[in-house]
Amino acid sequence: MAQLDKLIEKIQGNQEIVLESGKAPMLKTDAGSAPMFNQLVSTLQLATLLQEIAPADSKTAIALQKPARFEYTAGAKTVVVVYSQEGDLASAKITLAVPAPKAGEPAHAAAHAPAAAPAVPSGPEPEINLLLRKMFKMNASDLHMTSLHKPMVRLHGDMKEFTEEPVTSQERMSSLLTPIVPQKNADQFEETHDTDFAHEIPGLARFRVNMFRDRFGIGAVFRQIPMEIVTAEKLGLSKEVLDLCFLSKGLVLVTGPTGSGKSTTLCAMVDYMNRHRKDHIITIEDPIEFVHQKKSCLINQREVHVHTKSFSQALRAALREDPDIVLVGEMRDLETISIAIETAETGHLVFGTLHTTTAASTVDRIIDQFPADRQGQIRAMLSTSLKGVVAQTLCKKMGGGRVAAMELLFVTSAISNLIREGKIYQIPSIMQTGKKQGMVLLNDALFKLVCDKQVEPEEAYVKSVDKPAFVAMLKTKGITVKLGELDE
Repeated sequence: MAQLDKLIEKIQGNQEIVLESGKAPMLKTDAGSAPMFNQLVSTLQLATLLQEIAPADSKTAIALQKPARFEYTAGAKTVVVVYSQEGDLASAKITLAVPAPKAGEPAHAAAHAPAAAPAVPSGPEPEINLLLRKMFKMNASDLHMTSLHKPMVRLHGDMKEFTEEPVTSQERMSSLLTPIVPQKNADQFEETHDTDFAHEIPGLARFRVNMFRDRFGIGAVFRQIPMEIVTAEKLGLSKEVLDLCFLSKGLVLVTGPTGSGKSTTLCAMVDYMNRHRKDHIITIEDPIEFVHQKKSCLINQREVHVHTKSFSQALRAALREDPDIVLVGEMRDLETISIAIETAETGHLVFGTLHTTTAASTVDRIIDQFPADRQGQIRAMLSTSLKGVVAQTLCKKMGGGRVAAMELLFVTSAISNLIREGKIYQIPSIMQTGKKQGMVLLNDALFKLVCDKQVEPEEAYVKSVDKPAFVAMLKTKGITVKLGELDE
């Protein structure tokens, strides 16, 4: 039984339940308003109460502090719930739904029923949604829109053209994109000629959007973010990776090229912590991708340029917000990396991402961000704060779909010493001998995928960083790599 069911039981006729931040729930009648009980309801409590009874699309809207309208049935009563939020203050109105006219009853009879709550303004659906729905139905990961070209999607890693769609003129591209661009992003686009924002089709999916200008005109890429969170169990994350979720402090990095599934892996780890810890998690993202509901943890998700000015500013502020776990969507610059390491040093668990391919190159990239006179100090700090690196790349799966090859580094005392002494080049050899600790080199991960008949040898060869060593591994199993006419 939902907590609001007890209040809904009391509503009659044209009465209305009013919930507002910082106030007690009120029952509004013709005679006036009266509190239903004396406890004040916070914005978070109000959202939690509504999310308990809301359908999936409305849950997401509430989590994103957007207006929502839905119907809910408790016992014999069906009510209409309308939610809105302005700044930190939220409100909701609950009224009995207007019953549909019975057979033979004149339509105007329903006018004597209690008035339903006003609908949230919606307007016509943006035309771009038709292409996004088509993309979603195909299970494609990205929709690419380029002026003077036909729309294209990325399906199982390959680019595929919508042959039945017309070429998108510059004028049509503008009319497709303009209705969905938030004003602040429109202003940014005018100034810089590119911008990032999120777009949502309620009940279907969210999309991370990059809008840009190139030699053909305006273009955009839509990355699909499923409504349903992929769990750690479904992703098949190893016990050693999941153990990183139970650390009390330290730095954990999930790395890989663009489009390698870093966000999905991090989302699964946050969800795992949300289910198995009782802590405060702060995420700093640009934009917010996966939306997390409160489970065992309190989760505050902040979007750069919407809820905060920058990653570094939000990370500094997070230290005053009593977090246990902080997720930094992108460690883009020296300041953000520096604060992230300091945050991990001061007793917090920090998760972050970098666009590096291997674990060793990740350590190098961090150190190289700093001026030469600070690199010794950073090596010392990193040797104690870095706890693990998950470096992943996506491979095309045999028969369709994609699968991640994960290189796993867990910082043991031997690895810590190498980082402190600047001997990063020796890390792969220590990883090779650290398989008992769950460490995996990229070549080993790719080799296993080939042996398990999940990935073609040629695809794994392309993704390998140390190609001669990978070919030698394949030859031990009698597997050859054919690249065009060249037989390795």
